[in-house]
Order: sequence, then C-alpha cells, then structure tokens
Amino acid sequence: MKRALISVADKTGVGEFAAALAHLGYEIVASGGTALYLKEQGVAVTEVSQVTNYPEMMDGRVKTLHPAIHGGILMRTDNPSDVASARQAGIQPISIVVVNLYPFERTVTGEHSLSEAIENIDIGGPALVRAAAKNYAFVAAVTDPSQYHGLLCDLREYGEIALSTRQKLARAAFQHTAYYDSMVAHYLARTFGPAEFPSRVGLPLSLVKGLRYGENPHQEGALYAAPGARVGLPSAVQLQGKELSYCNILDADAAWALVSEFSRPAAVVVKHATPCGVATAPSLLLAYQRAADCDPISTFGGIVALNREVDVATASAMREIFLEVIVAPKFSDAAREILSAKRNLRLLTISDEGARGDAGHWEVKSIQGGYLVQTSDTWGDKSLWQVVTSVEPTSEERQDLEFAFVVAKHVKSNAIVIAKQGATLGIGTGQTNRIDAARQALERAGERAEGAVLASEAFFPQPDVLLACVQAGIVAVIHPGGSINDDLSLAAANAAGIAMLYSKERHFKH
Repeated sequence: MKRALISVADKTGVGEFAAALAHLGYEIVASGGTALYLKEQGVAVTEVSQVTNYPEMMDGRVKTLHPAIHGGILMRTDNPSDVASARQAGIQPISIVVVNLYPFERTVTGEHSLSEAIENIDIGGPALVRAAAKNYAFVAAVTDPSQYHGLLCDLREYGEIALSTRQKLARAAFQHTAYYDSMVAHYLARTFGPAEFPSRVGLPLSLVKGLRYGENPHQEGALYAAPGARVGLPSAVQLQGKELSYCNILDADAAWALVSEFSRPAAVVVKHATPCGVATAPSLLLAYQRAADCDPISTFGGIVALNREVDVATASAMREIFLEVIVAPKFSDAAREILSAKRNLRLLTISDEGARGDAGHWEVKSIQGGYLVQTSDTWGDKSLWQVVTSVEPTSEERQDLEFAFVVAKHVKSNAIVIAKQGATLGIGTGQTNRIDAARQALERAGERAEGAVLASEAFFPQPDVLLACVQAGIVAVIHPGGSINDDLSLAAANAAGIAMLYSKERHFKH
C-alpha cells in the first residue's frame, strides 16, 4: 500500500484531502494533533509513533525526526541499494508528504511573548518538507491547502502524480521553507540586538499580488510584503477604481511616506515619485487646496495622500480635477459617494498606526550584480539645529523652515524647497547641481518667493544659492552646513539680513 504522511498546523481542507487519498488506496500516517483531527473526521490513520515505535516526546518537540520516517521519504525507489537498506531496516516508502508549518509569522505579528515565538519555530516540519522536495523524483511535497485539488486531479487522471507537478511542488516547498527560516532569522535579529548587516541574509517577502506589468508595459511586475507588514502600500485596502499599476504604487508610497511625517492636517501631491505640492493647514480642505496650488499643472493626473479622514469638502474639491490615486487613513461614507462618480479613480485606505520611519527598517535597492542595503533615513535630534547668522528667524519662519526641511528630505537630490505658511511654493528636484535646483524652485515660486523660506537637503557648495535667495526675497534658509565654503554663504546671508540654520544632518535621496 502507498503511504502519505500528513502533519499540518493549518487544517483547512485536510480532512477531505486525506479521505480522498485513502479512497485512492493510500495509508495515511499522521502526527499527534493531525492524527487526532483526522480520526475525528472519520479517516483511518496510522500514528507516527506506530511507525517509529517511539513515542512523541518533549511536549511534541520530537515526533517525526526518525529514520523510519525520513528514510521512507528520502528512499530512491529505483536505487537497489536504497531499497535493500530500507527493507533491512523495515522502512516503507512514503510517496506523499503533506506538511505546513507552525504559525510563526502569525504568532509574532500579534501580541506574544518570546517563549511563544520560540515554541512556534517548527523543526520537524521543515525537515520533512526539505526531504520530500529533495526527493521530488519519487515524492510529492505538499505545503499548502491550495495544492490539494491539483494533486488529486493528477492521481485520478493518471493514477500517479506527474513529474511536472512534483517539480512545481518541490520548488514551492523550498520557497516555503526559505521564507520561513528568513522570517525566524528576521525576528531574532530584531529581538536580540541592534540593527546589523549579517554576512548572509534572506529577505522574507510574501506575494501580495501580480501586477499587469512593471514600470513599462514590456516589464513584468509584482508587489510583495515584508513580514508582518501592517502599514504602507502592501496592506492598503482599495475601495474603488482601476487596478493599481507598478507606477501607481511607487507614487502612492512616496506620497504616503511624506504625508505621514506631519501631525497637523496635511496633503501631498506626487508625480513620478516626486512631490510637486505639500501643505499643512488647520483643515484638510485647505491643506489640499494649498498643496495643489503649488504646481497646478503637475497636480493634474497626480497622486494625492492625506493624513486625515477625507471629508465631504475635501472630496468635492478633489472631484474637480483628474487624479490617479487618493490615499488616506479613511474616507467618510459621504466622501466616498462623491468620489464614486470617478469610477476609475483609485481610493486607498492605509493604517496610519506606526506610519513614520522605523530606524530598524531596511531600504533595499538593486544594482547590477547585487543590492545596496541601508537603514531608514530617520530624523536626528532637531534640538541640535543651530542658528548661525546674526539674524534669528521668527517663530513663524522657524516653523516654515522645519516644514520645508521635512519636505526636502523626501525630494530627490539635489533638492531645494521654498515654503511659506506651511505650504510649498516651489520645489527643485533631481538636478545635478544645487544652484539649478534653486533656480527651478524659485522659478516655480515666482513672486510668491518674497518673504518665504528655503530648505536644502545638503550643504551649499558655493554661495550662489544664497545670492539667488537674496535676489528673490527669501527671508530664512536651512541646510546641513559642512561645506568648505560655508563662510562665504554665511557672509552673504548676514550681509542680506537673511536668517540661516544648520541642521547638521544631510538627507540625500537618490
């Protein structure tokens, strides 16, 4: 009689599956909890302890780690030596291994103790899965309830499991155990010490969905989630609109990351992952209107992120222009009704719990032949910001400087941001020199630059930016400082009566 070994934490559909295998002539061998469950479902079961002649021990920590089990899985049934060894030891072949693992990820993403996490690290399960996947020429490694139907179809149609099916199952099995081990390693790294870069790393990512295509139609694309992700685009709920594209997700992520920086009602407009308008205000409507006014041309067809529940007034204003995506923590029922008239407009809700930067989070960029990894660009101690000019900024100017510097952190380098009264007036982005970024921002601000402030995410290599500020009527400036020509910029600021702060922290973005 053919044998199938079943040991599952997720019991979904396993009763029906085991009964079908038994009907097809398989002896069902199962471990502790699975055996009990299958018996309750009316399936005849041989317990693992009956095969090994050894009881489970150490509260179930040791069940299937035995030659009678692993020998049956790893036996090459076309190899005379393997067959002879198995016969001598009284080992029968196992041709189907059905295993899914202890719910470690579910455990550690909820409230838990360290001991609970440790007890949910599966040992025997991955060993069974890997053994079955290694021996895919003779064994089917089944790791997910979604695979049951296809396997039964093979057995009913062909009387055996097709080699192509076993190969696909083996690939999925090793992906399953690799993800599981990476998840455990990721958890322990965060639990036992500060962020560090290990000599070897596996990133545990789970597929959220495939995308129609990547950045361009000839590229393939998909969205994956980090372990336990409960914030950001992977956990977003789409309320209406067309399917999200790869570019939509990039833009929405950039917008959400920036709007999450603010505690006051705020709005961000993004195009091609670049902020083109940002504002904070007493009301969400005013914040949106002022953000959109920064660059009305770019706002058309843009992505908007808001950090408050979208109300009727704000929804009505956004309905008047073509937008691709709106992201917010929540939409009121009335706001959703207003925006439902735009059937293609994508509405996303994202939890704002823990939305701000995580110092332990890794940012990963692909390069040819490898990846660059860094920790998130979080804020340092703003109390270290230093006024270096003879003129002090007013309290209102200081608020605008902080606002503009927050925006500059999210603008591609070289970045210049001009702002006034909590709203951007001009943004210079992605220029290969700083004066061109300043000119771009000043040109977009126009006459509105008079009395505004300017922020730069990195130091001024020359005093040319300060001289441009003087000409435009800028009243206060913030940048990290640290250039060998700081004295020249400082002299220009003092001569013009412009207040200048050093943030002492650079925020390049590439």
